Amino acid sequence: MKIKLIILLIGFSLFGYSQKKTTKKAIKIKPKTEFVAELLSKMTLEEKIGQLNLPTSGDITTGAANSSNVAKNIEEGKVGGLFNIKSVQKIKEVQKIAVEKSRLKIPLLFGMDVIHGYETTFPIPLGLSCTWDMKLIERSAQIAAQEASADGINWTFSPMVDVSRDPRWGRVSEGSGEDPFLGSQIAKAMVNGYQQNDLSKNNTLLSCVKHFALYGAPDAGRDYNTVDMSRIKMYNDYFPPYKAAIDAGVGSVMASFNEVDGIPATGNKWLMTDVLRKQWGFDGFVVTDYTGINEMVDHGMGDLQTVSALALNAGIEMDMVGEGFLTTLKKSVEEGKVSVEQIDNAARLILNAKYDLGLFHDPYKYCDETRAKTEIFTKSHRAEARAISAQSLVLLKNNNQLLPLKKSGTVAVIGPLADATENMAGTWSVATNMDKSISLIAGIREVAGTATKVLYAKGSNLDYDAAFEEKATMFGKTLHRDSRTSEELLAEALKIANQSDVIVAALGESAEMSGESSSRTNLEIPQAQKDLLEALLKTGKPVVLVLFTGRPLVLVQENATVPAILNAWFAGSEAGTAIADVLFGNQNPSGKLTATFPRSVGQVPIYYNQKNTGRPLVNKEGKFEKFRSNYIDERNEPLYPFGFGLSYTTFGYSNVKISSDKMKRTEKLIVSVDVTNTGTFDGKEVVQLYIRDLVGTVTRPLKELKGFQKIALKKGEMQTVKFEISEEELKFYNSELMFNAELGTFHVFVGTDSTTENKVSFELIK
Repeated sequence: MKIKLIILLIGFSLFGYSQKKTTKKAIKIKPKTEFVAELLSKMTLEEKIGQLNLPTSGDITTGAANSSNVAKNIEEGKVGGLFNIKSVQKIKEVQKIAVEKSRLKIPLLFGMDVIHGYETTFPIPLGLSCTWDMKLIERSAQIAAQEASADGINWTFSPMVDVSRDPRWGRVSEGSGEDPFLGSQIAKAMVNGYQQNDLSKNNTLLSCVKHFALYGAPDAGRDYNTVDMSRIKMYNDYFPPYKAAIDAGVGSVMASFNEVDGIPATGNKWLMTDVLRKQWGFDGFVVTDYTGINEMVDHGMGDLQTVSALALNAGIEMDMVGEGFLTTLKKSVEEGKVSVEQIDNAARLILNAKYDLGLFHDPYKYCDETRAKTEIFTKSHRAEARAISAQSLVLLKNNNQLLPLKKSGTVAVIGPLADATENMAGTWSVATNMDKSISLIAGIREVAGTATKVLYAKGSNLDYDAAFEEKATMFGKTLHRDSRTSEELLAEALKIANQSDVIVAALGESAEMSGESSSRTNLEIPQAQKDLLEALLKTGKPVVLVLFTGRPLVLVQENATVPAILNAWFAGSEAGTAIADVLFGNQNPSGKLTATFPRSVGQVPIYYNQKNTGRPLVNKEGKFEKFRSNYIDERNEPLYPFGFGLSYTTFGYSNVKISSDKMKRTEKLIVSVDVTNTGTFDGKEVVQLYIRDLVGTVTRPLKELKGFQKIALKKGEMQTVKFEISEEELKFYNSELMFNAELGTFHVFVGTDSTTENKVSFELIK
């Protein structure tokens, strides 16, 4: 027994681990390059390959970690990390297996899909992007990192920065919309929020940008489907947010499921090595998505050994779940299909990340149970989430200033999303305690005050089709389908509607109608709810539609008939109170759309920064013109454009100026505009700047977002907003994939959304 203890202590001293106070004091060890090189020299080939293996936590439960199936692999050095294991107690148990029972005592990474918050949940990323507030977005990621790290997590598979212009694709909910410039700013903010430029701290997380690359542009909007586009479009429209994350220092990258140029991204050497490593200088590690290597077999790239070698040779370092690396790489080395040097490099990058996280200094640095009890789902975090959520809401319509509502009289809250606690956090909220989220009806009752009588009825189920509703309410996000007939549900709703002064209709999608593998061909509100809304409108009572959605919807009928529409997205664990704060005027809505809302699914893909055709539509009234680029059955323009969002107040733009009508490459221009709050409420406005390059060696978009500022103005207040334009804002990738600005004339537009016509011009000269 004494001999075993001596051996164990020698193993700990090898890497500076201390049995005493492992959670309190970090031990000094050698510099990273020297330390990792020395460790690699001690590892067998099997142990190096083990570092490249990322299984799910599987059958691990508290108190039974040692007897789990994955524990045996950890002891044998066949696991580099685990993901989606929750709670500091479980993680500490599993980490002990790695650092006390494996030969080299190498600690594990613990990852989780911390996408838009941990237990304190913020709006879905598409909603969060509509704040246009980088400080708030960074803060949301910082809070998520604090909570997740307090519960033992040290790695998050976020941010998801895929540009998407197709709302049929369910994962549009998980990204930041359609624009590469805005998406790049958000990518940087999220990475900074998670990592805080200091992974040695115990309240930061290693960030993982995903999905590299082009995942948001699948054929027909169907998840996991083929993506096919030109390289010039990749570089100008889809690559920028990934590169922004790399430039911000993101520690890891996740490969996408789709193919790029006919080769799945997981095995695409041009993508993973030429672009990511050589062009962009990325020095972290790349992980596959869930079973991404195995899925290349179905893509037609070969058997498991072949595709595993393909992935490693392409530049993939870690295999999530598939175990292709674990089970085939040794054989591939023996057969000369991969080299030991490639495996060494992959293992080195993963060990570097563990070093940067401080796990070799203290493998238990994230296992402080005091933090777990005091830093998760706190009162202060929830208060911040409530405030941030309110700024993500987008007011789409407000006829006759129906909103804000008065805190008096009788309010009828009707709809299948009104009392839907489990759905408020939205998709990809795996750590959320759904029963602690605040429903709309609960939030209204809290915020409206005692002078307001609040009535409730469900009104309808999500959809007439029970089978459809089951598919749309997975992962515990039930809507508690009502067994009454649709006529009975409607009768109850009309009864309370007729007793009310105003109706709040809580309608739209359930949380899992968007998200991964939730593509849709019909972008309208389900028919059962449309019928309910029509009946409520016929009562003659004023109706406010609170729209829950994870994607842009087709709302032509609703826009024509409903007096007020507030897009709530899925606003997180504090959704109910945040929405009520806006409904009753505690907060003035300031959200702006980051994805275009089409008039018809037939317009998809639709986005603001389109290019002209050789036969553009000349008229602006939506009238059909033969032999012009338009539809015979629909207008060209969207229902709600990119950047659109109303306020309870109004804003006037005037005096747009530019500091010079000419600019040399080394110079900068200043564009200024006077913005005045011309209404009767204090409010916030997102001032947006767009540029058009009139002539280029390749065709250029009609407008491109190149700047924005979110400002707060008291009623009657005016502020001069200034933007700086340099050559950098004018650059683009040409047909040779050279990133340059070209001489010529540019229009600059400044206004409240992408349709603004407030314009000044300048010329870029030598």
